[in-house]
Amino acid sequence: RASQQAETERLSRWKKWKRTSSKSLKKALSEVKGLSSYLVLWRHDIHSIEGKFGTGIQSYFSFLRFLVLLNFIIFILMFSFVTLPTIISKYGLFNSTIAYISPKNTDDICAIYEPTGNKGLVYFYTYLKDLLSGTGFLEVTSLFYGYYSIDAVWISIMRYNLPLAYLLATFAYLALSFLWIIKRSVEGFKHNLVHDADPFQSYCNKVFAGWDFCITDPNAARLKHRSLQYELQMDLQEEKLKQKIAERKMGEKLRIYSLRIFINITVIAILSGCFYSIYRVTVFSQENSNVSIRNDTRTDMVNLLVQYLPSMVITLANFIGPLIFGFLIKFEDYTPAFEIKLTLLRCVFVRLASIGVLLFSLWSQISGCGSDKCKPCGYNYKLYPCWESDVGQEMYKLMIFDFIVILAVALFADFPRKLLVTHCSCKLVQCFGHKEFEISDNVLEIIYGQTICWIGTFFSPLLPAIATIKYFIIFYVKKIVLIHTRKPAARPIRASSSNFFFLVVLLIGLLLAFIPLGVSIARIPSSKACGPFRNFNTSWEVIPDTILQFPTGVQQFLFGIASEAFAVPFFVILCIIMFYVIALARAHKRVVEQLREQLVLDSRDKMFLIRKITEAQK
Repeated sequence: RASQQAETERLSRWKKWKRTSSKSLKKALSEVKGLSSYLVLWRHDIHSIEGKFGTGIQSYFSFLRFLVLLNFIIFILMFSFVTLPTIISKYGLFNSTIAYISPKNTDDICAIYEPTGNKGLVYFYTYLKDLLSGTGFLEVTSLFYGYYSIDAVWISIMRYNLPLAYLLATFAYLALSFLWIIKRSVEGFKHNLVHDADPFQSYCNKVFAGWDFCITDPNAARLKHRSLQYELQMDLQEEKLKQKIAERKMGEKLRIYSLRIFINITVIAILSGCFYSIYRVTVFSQENSNVSIRNDTRTDMVNLLVQYLPSMVITLANFIGPLIFGFLIKFEDYTPAFEIKLTLLRCVFVRLASIGVLLFSLWSQISGCGSDKCKPCGYNYKLYPCWESDVGQEMYKLMIFDFIVILAVALFADFPRKLLVTHCSCKLVQCFGHKEFEISDNVLEIIYGQTICWIGTFFSPLLPAIATIKYFIIFYVKKIVLIHTRKPAARPIRASSSNFFFLVVLLIGLLLAFIPLGVSIARIPSSKACGPFRNFNTSWEVIPDTILQFPTGVQQFLFGIASEAFAVPFFVILCIIMFYVIALARAHKRVVEQLREQLVLDSRDKMFLIRKITEAQK
């Protein structure tokens, strides 16, 4: 007995210590989490925007913060595995050396690449032109693909395979972006699901459980009060519109549907005209800019305009298209949330597809083999000796020009209009009034820039650093524009649906970026005059070439995974698992609905009993 009591006391002491340790750990983690919330980027600014302008506009700035963090991590990834080893080897740091392998079975004419670097006396405007176009001194820096013309790096006795690292880093930043967006989308979808499940429950949650009683600061309390006010206003506005739609008569429905069909045909015609214009201008720019480089008869300013012509036309289409779509959508009589979604989808085709048309035009020039122009090398080596750097320059120009346009619109359009409306009593000026903050246009701007960054990072590894700085500045520009030149929306937008849809559109941009990158890596022959893939027919060939250096067993395993014999059963098993999960989710949903109905019935029974007891007491 004494031994059993001692054992029991020892176990109870162990359980007490375990319980107290667990509590202490949880308390420490919660305190760390609370302190880390103060380190969140733009935390106070975003809460202030939410209180003044609602959760819909706050979701835009939260989305912008997410892209800043995403681009910063992509920059760290590319810099650590691609740029840093190249710089270390070129400067001989840490006892490092460069390994060059002379190209095999390659015509000497394919290896000729003379970057247009500045030599001798250079004027300031030449530096400015190079800074805007990515040519001259920038072409030979680590910003572009042509700088990384290294086959391997030896750091002491360790061999670093730069071509493999370059390709794997590209796959890594695409996979990271995909998984991060999916994770945030799932969280947003859960919020959407909870809100859409029962509107009455949503009202109850806001009215009876929406307030945070831990708030002690008067400013924070005022912001929270405004946020709840906007949420309730959105709910009431949506219910009012749903009631209006339900009360429509047959004649009104026919009129609206006919008008929507006509407007959609007009939208398709506008999109077709934009794409054709971009294609023709890109072909013209590539032909004439290359001619001007060889002849040097035009001025530098004209040459710069010719080089920037595709970017200008794309930006003009991106500016005019959303204005037309925003005007047309008002006649289609949709809810505010659906208006944003449909406008976003239409503008996506203008902005993102315009990048695809630009790249298609470039590739038709690069791989255009008329008159045996690219027979020796597999691509048009005369006009594009290092075509990857040329594509990188186009993406760089799009990024810079998009940034310049955003700043120019804020400085020369938004603030002057605000001054005119405030200080001029003319009816013509006052009819413009204070503009609302257009969420769809602003979201499309940053999604367009992010798609450019995803495509361009393979051709310009430091482009994510430029995107990070760009979005960091844009946050403050948009915040100043919002506070000083915009008014709160007349029809508020819900943040939960906005956040989820923004991420869906961003995911569409990422999936569209996979297509040109996949074609560039797997189909188009890599440049033989520059870059880490000079000794490979395509960039993808570095993967099987590396696998062939593995032991025979590992080779058979990897090739077996990549074969159809493995892929088809694996896909079938994935489909079976997916159908099982879908069926399970439907069953759980059915159970939840039954429990909700049961709770309603129970509450009615209780109310009936209370009424009977009250009547009996009387």
